[in-house]
Amino acid sequence: MLHPTSGCADARSAACPCARCDLLLGLDGVHVEHVDRRDGPLVVTVSTPAVPTGCPSCGVVATGRGRRRRLLHDVPGATRVRIVWRQRIWRCGEDGCVTKTFVEQVPALVARRGSITKRAVDWAVGQLRREHATIHGLARQLGTSWKTVWRAVEPELVKLAADESRFENVTTLGVDEHIWHHVDPRERGPKELTGMVDLSRDEHGKTRARLLDLVPGRSGKAYATWLAERGEAFRRNVKVAALDPFAGYKTAIDDKLEDATAVLDAFHVVKLGTAAVDEVRRRVQQDTLGHRGRTGDPLYGIQTILRAGAENLTDKQRARLDTAIAANEAHIEVFVAWQCAQQLRSAYHQKDLAEGRRIAEKVVDTFHTCPIPEIARLGRTLRRWRDAFLAYFTTARANNGGTEAVNGIIELHRRLARGFRNRDNYRLCES
Repeated sequence: MLHPTSGCADARSAACPCARCDLLLGLDGVHVEHVDRRDGPLVVTVSTPAVPTGCPSCGVVATGRGRRRRLLHDVPGATRVRIVWRQRIWRCGEDGCVTKTFVEQVPALVARRGSITKRAVDWAVGQLRREHATIHGLARQLGTSWKTVWRAVEPELVKLAADESRFENVTTLGVDEHIWHHVDPRERGPKELTGMVDLSRDEHGKTRARLLDLVPGRSGKAYATWLAERGEAFRRNVKVAALDPFAGYKTAIDDKLEDATAVLDAFHVVKLGTAAVDEVRRRVQQDTLGHRGRTGDPLYGIQTILRAGAENLTDKQRARLDTAIAANEAHIEVFVAWQCAQQLRSAYHQKDLAEGRRIAEKVVDTFHTCPIPEIARLGRTLRRWRDAFLAYFTTARANNGGTEAVNGIIELHRRLARGFRNRDNYRLCES
């Protein structure tokens, strides 16, 4: 039988002489004795070299008392891989020692009572955090149970979650709410979590969004408490704080990040403008026809067009818009609201940030005087958020887009896992 990795013909022998066996296996502290590849998993038998071993209690050199076979699950490849470790058993010769017999331990291979190799645990953690894997999927690949996989990876996830080094060098911080379950809160507690994301840019100016933490609740208090726990050095290092238009988060930033510039997210500002246009359309629809939009109604036929950018409209869409507006004099109000939203949107599309800021300042200074009530309300909102709104143009287009992207990845993970029952486990898998 040929050796499955090196072509060695001595795969069934007591000790394969091929040096490449140990190299390709890649496990420190053990060497390959036997490799067997049949219809089932790839089975690799390993053992440690014979060296003098002292008793862990008294230090006296122990006497070998044979071996036992211990089956371990390793990183799967084209097929499942099993490591059979011929674990040495030792006996202490000291009469007064409390330890009579003990077995050897190789921490680089497997934990003391574990059944999954150390490198398989590292692989599983990487699959969870970077490849959107689930515990159930990993258990299926490793050929073991859900509980066995979770018992192996949980200590590593706890260790990573407790590593404070991930909070270093954070200069731009994003925050957003996250819904982690959709069942009765009486059964599983509050639905909302607050997620903090590192939006710092690298040396090339690119944002590498990275989830820092998920904490219970959606409130300024939850955010402020998390910021307080990070320490003065962390808070002093944060120069830009991006957020959605939620007053609670803004209060936390003002209280805890005194040196940071709060930036209102561009996407949510444009969304507010689009929502205002939709409100005007629905109100005018009711005023003119007395019912909600129906097929054949002029304003109902252009509802999606009103949500698009003017520069993206085709000639056909532009003609449909003109026809719908001309159908009734009252529809002019909808057209004016759409133009206001387009002006707001154009501020973010200017290549020159100074020009974009000039448009944004004009929007803030004029919208609140508009006779259309929905646009006037939008203008008052922007006036309350004036500094955070205009900060986009003085912080090299800082925004909360990376936070939204991370939120989407978390949602994907939750859907793949078909939901989580334990919030602590959910946080460990994500942060």
